[in-house]
Amino acid sequence: MSKQKMRHRPTVAIILSILFAGLGQLYNRRYVKGILFIVIEAVFLITFYNFLNIGLWGLITLGEIPMVDHSIFLLIQGLVSVIIIAFAAVLYYFNIIDARKDALRLQRGEPFPSLLESCGNVWDKGFPYVFVTPGLIMLLFVVVLPLLFMVSLAFTDYNLYNSPPRHLLHWVGFKNFKNLVSVPIWQDTFFSVFAWTIVWTIVATTLQIALGLFLAILVNDPRIKFKRFIRTVLILPWAVPAFVTILVFAAMFNDKFGAINRDILSAFGVMIPWMTDPFWTKVALILIQTWLGFPFVFALFTGVLQSISRDWYEAAEMDGATRWQKFRSITLPHVLYATAPLLIMQYAGNFNNFNIIYLFNDGGPAVRGQNAGGTDILISWVYDLTFTTNNYNMAAAISIIIGLIVSGFALYQFRRTRSFKEEGNI
Repeated sequence: MSKQKMRHRPTVAIILSILFAGLGQLYNRRYVKGILFIVIEAVFLITFYNFLNIGLWGLITLGEIPMVDHSIFLLIQGLVSVIIIAFAAVLYYFNIIDARKDALRLQRGEPFPSLLESCGNVWDKGFPYVFVTPGLIMLLFVVVLPLLFMVSLAFTDYNLYNSPPRHLLHWVGFKNFKNLVSVPIWQDTFFSVFAWTIVWTIVATTLQIALGLFLAILVNDPRIKFKRFIRTVLILPWAVPAFVTILVFAAMFNDKFGAINRDILSAFGVMIPWMTDPFWTKVALILIQTWLGFPFVFALFTGVLQSISRDWYEAAEMDGATRWQKFRSITLPHVLYATAPLLIMQYAGNFNNFNIIYLFNDGGPAVRGQNAGGTDILISWVYDLTFTTNNYNMAAAISIIIGLIVSGFALYQFRRTRSFKEEGNI
């Protein structure tokens, strides 16, 4: 190995690449690649310097002069700047790694591939990334940017009485989260709505799963005739758009002219305040959700039950097992093993089931001393805070809590299911 090759240091190439993209490649005598990196960084700095400078300044200060600086626009520009910088940092990292690899190759005396060979290698190895990158960029600006914007609002004082451009926003840290558990009106409302959200999620989802499982087992019984007709009828509620069903039920449960009170309960001298009493409104919502949700669970369980071998039940009968023992030891474990992830999604979906709460009674009836309705769940409360009272900061704070709860619950349950643990081993 020549002394010149031994004196070639990868550390110098790395330092030069850190100072300015492409310098490390020039040090490695990879002139075309080095010039290309230099041009890319120069164009990036010339094009985005002012945008990034204003964006980062706006992200930190949220503006300094009312009616001139718009805090929301500055916040969005700052978040876009962060995404652009993150994307540029990834490319810069690959520039450094490339310089280090070329320097090590030169130090070992290995020949460099020609320009055509390099282009061919880049195309072969980078082909998937070329087609993934446009989708990734769109994902960043369509999904990640709105999420970052929402999270950022949770740490500002953005509300109806402090809106740009007349007023400037300010970073307030965790003040909004503290207000949820310390300020009386927010505290009472938050814990009341949160408790009802948990009850709603558990009771409504469990009832629809239990009803779907019961009907699936019943229809799957060999003694039942006309199975196709019965299954078709039971799946019909799923075929009707949910919002149509909810509006129909809202009319049926109406206190004054609804069919349930006027035509059914009136025969027994009973008139239930379905729309004006929070307790009975909650009961009605749970019943409606059970009706809306059981067809999907029924169809899901029906398919799983048909895959269970009859030999297992015959062997259990020969051992003297009762119906309950066969259900507990054969049917239920098999059904839950095959459907656990989808059932978890049912719970997560009902936790954020905005449609039924909004369409049935708009989260009502009103509750004294609270700024949420008697049947509002967290997601419908966020909607009211955003579009009715314009408490954007509190709505963003609650949205973060919702996201953490749903993602944490789903991750925990997925990791505990056998279907997750044994994935790839079946």
